[in-house]
Amino acid sequence: MDNIKSVELQLLDVPGGRLAYDVTGPDHAGLVLCVAGMGDTRAAFRFLAPKLVEAGYRVARMDQRGHGASSATWAGYGSPATGEDMLALIRHLSGPATIIGHSNAAAAAIWAAAQEPGLVSGLALVDPFLQDGKMSPILRLAEKIVTGSPWLWTRFYYPSLYKAAKPADFDEYLVAMRASLHEPGRMAALRGVATEQERCRARIPELRCPVRIVMGTKDPDFPDAVVAATKGEALVGQYTEVSLELIEGAGHYPHAEVPEVTASAILPFLADVVSA
Repeated sequence: MDNIKSVELQLLDVPGGRLAYDVTGPDHAGLVLCVAGMGDTRAAFRFLAPKLVEAGYRVARMDQRGHGASSATWAGYGSPATGEDMLALIRHLSGPATIIGHSNAAAAAIWAAAQEPGLVSGLALVDPFLQDGKMSPILRLAEKIVTGSPWLWTRFYYPSLYKAAKPADFDEYLVAMRASLHEPGRMAALRGVATEQERCRARIPELRCPVRIVMGTKDPDFPDAVVAATKGEALVGQYTEVSLELIEGAGHYPHAEVPEVTASAILPFLADVVSA
């Protein structure tokens, strides 16, 4: 498992709380910011980040508000707020940066790139929700139940989204995740950060930086992940340069399931867009 304590934990004060992050790689290398999706922490990139550092990049991993080592409770959540948090950290680290945003953090990355184009060189969106998906009342109720229980989240829902392979440290990782989510305020944050994604998607026409979409073909969060990815590619491609990499057999977490393949999908993109 990612030994977070082996990397210096740093905290950035922003309005409403503190954001936890760490940075590895050469001080003057091109900056890549990795942000995991709802319920997950910066440790989600424990396999991918070292590969990016080995390729010569300076890699920052940030915990979304209410997640990991970031402040537990905040006055407000939502993908636009996460986008503003991304921009605050990029400024603090003397960006610009290319953002690797997973799941709801992909929507937040779109917000950041639209809000301050000069600070975002490119977007690598991993299993993003680029179009609105209407849930049935039954699914909506199931989501409410699962996102209200750390045990249900870590015992059933989160593991079900891994379709290629589970890392060797997966059980240990779930224990740490469950312990964190039991802390007061953490489940409210989990539910909150994924809200207002539609506000971020509405800003896709403002994108000017290159975008790479990376999608696991077996991602169960979508009725058909390949169709969702190709539709997302067509949508983004109306406004800016876009490319799509499908990770065959992977679920919602290709960066943890098949990190070598995911790195191969992202590194050529970084070589083209990261500002040194």
